Amino acid sequence: MKNVVIISSSPRKDGNTETLCKEFYRGSESMGHHVELICLRDYNLKYCLGCYSCTKLGRCIHKDGMDEISEKLLKADVIVLSTPVYFYSMSGQLKVFIDRLVPYYSKIKADIYLIGTMFDIEQEMMDSTFEAIRGATRDCFVNCKEKGVIYGLGLYNKDDVLKREDLKAKAYAMGMSV
Repeated sequence: MKNVVIISSSPRKDGNTETLCKEFYRGSESMGHHVELICLRDYNLKYCLGCYSCTKLGRCIHKDGMDEISEKLLKADVIVLSTPVYFYSMSGQLKVFIDRLVPYYSKIKADIYLIGTMFDIEQEMMDSTFEAIRGATRDCFVNCKEKGVIYGLGLYNKDDVLKREDLKAKAYAMGMSV
C-alpha cells in the first residue's frame, strides 16, 4: 500500500482541476492505497520571504498550514501536483506552495504526477507551466521521479471536464497505476 498525497491548487471548489484530482484519488483508492486530497485554498499559506531561515531551521519561520502539509509530503510515496493554468502559468496558490518547499527538497522521496487544466487546446501552451513546476520536481527534488502527466486541454467553464470521459478515465487509470 502506498501513501498518495494529491495537491489541488485550484481556487475553485469542484472545478475541472479538482475533478481530475478526485478521479486520480478514486483510482488510487480502488487499488488499496491511502490517499489524501489537499486543497490549498483551505490552508492559509503565507508567501516565502526569501530569508532562507528554513535552511538552518529545517522548516519555514511561518507557522501556518504548510506545517501540516509538509508532514504529509515527507511520508508520501506519491505526490500529485495539480493546477489550473491562468495566463500560461501555474496558479498563484501552487507557486506559493512550491516556494515554501525549500527546506524539504532533499527529504521528499516520492513519485511525482502532474495534472493541469486550461482553456487552450494546444498542448504546447501548457508545457511552460509544467516546466515551471519541474523547476522544483525535477531540479530540486533529488529523490523524486516524474511518472505521469495529464493535459486537461479545452476546459473553460467550471464543469467542462464532466463532459470529458477521456480525461476522467485517464486520471482514474493513472491513479490506479501508482
